[in-house]
Amino acid sequence: MFEAEQRQIEEKISAFCAANELPNVPLQWKWIPFSGHWGISTAFFQLAALEVRQGRKVQVNQFAGELAERIGEFLGVPAGFEKVEAVNGYLNLYFDPAVYARRVIDTAIDQGTSFGKGASRSQRVMVEFSQPNTHKAFHVGHLRSAILGDGISRLLAFAGYDVIRANYPGDIGLHVIKWLWCYMNFHAGEKPTENITRWMGDIYAEASRRLEENPDLEAEIRALYTRWDRRDPQVVSLWQETRQWSLDGFNEIYSQLDIPFDRYYFNSEEEQSGKQLVADLIEQGIATDERPDGAVVVKLDELLGLKNEKYRVLVVLRSDGTALYATEDLSLARRKFTDYPDLAKSYYVVDVRQSLHFQQVFKTLEIAGYPWADRCHHIPYELVTLPGNVVMASREGVVVLLEDLIKEATERAYEVVKIKNPDLSEEKKREIAHAVGIGAIKYPMLARDNTKMVTFDWETALDFNGQAAPYIQYAYVRGGSILRKGGVEPAVSVAPDYELTAAELELIDQLARLPNEVQRAADELRPLWMATYAYELARAFNDFYTQCPVLQTGEPVRSFRLRLVMASRQALANSLALLGITAPQAM
Repeated sequence: MFEAEQRQIEEKISAFCAANELPNVPLQWKWIPFSGHWGISTAFFQLAALEVRQGRKVQVNQFAGELAERIGEFLGVPAGFEKVEAVNGYLNLYFDPAVYARRVIDTAIDQGTSFGKGASRSQRVMVEFSQPNTHKAFHVGHLRSAILGDGISRLLAFAGYDVIRANYPGDIGLHVIKWLWCYMNFHAGEKPTENITRWMGDIYAEASRRLEENPDLEAEIRALYTRWDRRDPQVVSLWQETRQWSLDGFNEIYSQLDIPFDRYYFNSEEEQSGKQLVADLIEQGIATDERPDGAVVVKLDELLGLKNEKYRVLVVLRSDGTALYATEDLSLARRKFTDYPDLAKSYYVVDVRQSLHFQQVFKTLEIAGYPWADRCHHIPYELVTLPGNVVMASREGVVVLLEDLIKEATERAYEVVKIKNPDLSEEKKREIAHAVGIGAIKYPMLARDNTKMVTFDWETALDFNGQAAPYIQYAYVRGGSILRKGGVEPAVSVAPDYELTAAELELIDQLARLPNEVQRAADELRPLWMATYAYELARAFNDFYTQCPVLQTGEPVRSFRLRLVMASRQALANSLALLGITAPQAM
């Protein structure tokens, strides 16, 4: 935002160094922590140390202090700045508050939906997330991966990366065979007409109950699995049809959550290529084939010569030759980099219980000599629970379905919208209720550290006065209301010709932070920072709204504050968008 001013100062400092026969050392700039004034700072210790090494008879700290004072005098007070200070080897330059405020507000308004967006990094990354199992219910246990992966994808894209959003549904395995067995024997010919994932989940739960009641039926399951392994046309055809039912159900939920995907992978596609990869590992002496009495394993610690247990042993093929998750994950990693050779990073958003598994898989690929192995990264997250520690168990049918959670969130939000805005049309109330309800679900998943458990509760999620999505959304709506009552959005840039209040200074400071917060959250892969920032911005806006009259004050204060509202509203909208949350026009 102030790159031009910074470059001009750097050119002047270079001129000073040249005139005084000093080496031209690149400057490192830092923002001075905000305390009523904005500024940037640089230090001269590196330049001083270089001079001392070249024979100057002076202490580094002392000479750095002298340099800062002399350069400060040389610069004077550059245009756009209020004062320049030399302090213990540091040169601090403080912006003119009026110039700074005007620049921040103008930038936010002029850049609009791109405000805070980073320049292209010319790097492609893949984020794999969600990964539900077909032929099962889509329940609250799947929620965090979907929302966290979407949030990370949005952040990375806004920070300047080319992002590929990938999903990896589990479309084959014992759970699918159990479902097919139950369908073929007890539901043949039936088709889902609505609530697809619920219908699929009910049949899976029924299959589990029938097998528990009569364990002898396991023989039928194994026989059906054998038919699948032989690619029996009848079984494959039914599997393809019913898999699509599941995917259609998933897509309905993704649509409600506004979570898109660019690429789908399926574990059924990796089974055979994974077995071939394991055969290659055996041939290279990396994997040990202990069949028929044992499995095919990779003894990682032994291969690496580690005395202390770290990676343990990775089982890559069962004793009967059937594939495991590891078999397919090894193949999937290779497929990703075959499809996209220029991937700078391949991220896996999978729960924390799989941390060792991914360490083992990535280390195995590294030992096997794949040059991209160190570009694979696991982003672990803790699970979601409901009050009372409700346990998700699709096998038993004891689940809280995501569609039920969405429905309840929307209905609860609808009741609030009816009270706050009774004059809205029914269609508009439902539209707003959906935006508020989805926001209430998403925000708690993103506002907590990935590695912390999330306990979801309605009172917190739908809080209009606390750290929750409705509070942020309502700040955005309030900004729109101010602008509508103002009658016109001032299009001409306005500089404040009065002393800014503490509330105005705080809000402008929050606005200025958005670009850096985006980069910070993206670099650390932590949507938490963006969720926290959005709340702090909304809080600063509400403080401004309650303390600083906008429409009731005279010009030019009125126009300046209206533009501050415009800029704040844009920053709130952009922040919510990065969380995958809609900024509604009314609430």
